[in-house]
Amino acid sequence: MQVAPLPENEAQRLQTLRLYDILDTEPEKVFDDLTEASAKIFETPICLVSLVDEDRQWFKSAYGLDVRETARDIAFCAHAILSDDIFVVEDALFDHRFSDNPLVQDGPRIRFYAGAPLVTADDSRLGTLCIIDTTPRAIDPERLQILGALRDAVASHLELRRLARLSKQDPELIAVCAWCNGIRDEKGHDWVQPEEYLKRRHEVTHSICEKCRDEVLKQ
Repeated sequence: MQVAPLPENEAQRLQTLRLYDILDTEPEKVFDDLTEASAKIFETPICLVSLVDEDRQWFKSAYGLDVRETARDIAFCAHAILSDDIFVVEDALFDHRFSDNPLVQDGPRIRFYAGAPLVTADDSRLGTLCIIDTTPRAIDPERLQILGALRDAVASHLELRRLARLSKQDPELIAVCAWCNGIRDEKGHDWVQPEEYLKRRHEVTHSICEKCRDEVLKQ
């Protein structure tokens, strides 16, 4: 079994993960809906929102799996967070990195895995949206794009959740673009990314920025 190396920005990644204050929290419907929908779209028995902590991977949502965490050194997701690309293992039993992994040899007997990294604005990959099957399979590029889109939805909800928690200390509303997740600055002139508001406290409402409006009108 091959243990995944640590990402180059591991210290920053863990610090960013702590800022989201999400580890060991209760299940939330929005994430459970996304894992269930993803499992049904890809016809896999398991789908997870996995967050890779220092020594474990913890599941914010686990469709088709009863456990809430596993050790990091056996986690497929620990490999997936090493790149922004979707990490695919078509048959773990014949992949030297995973063939003797306990998650392959014992329950849940993983054969197929595809994990789309959850990337934050500071380029920290906190975990993945991953789909898992107990039989080997291939996945084409078009289907990978769908998984990427579902991953983006999970990442957006993670960010909105973080902002909503910050908002409890300041009831001022801000406008969030429902298309690209950009936020209008306090002067109302520019749309900026959510990380600009890391130290601010605001309630969140939704709008759509001019760029996204034009893109929608083109379709």
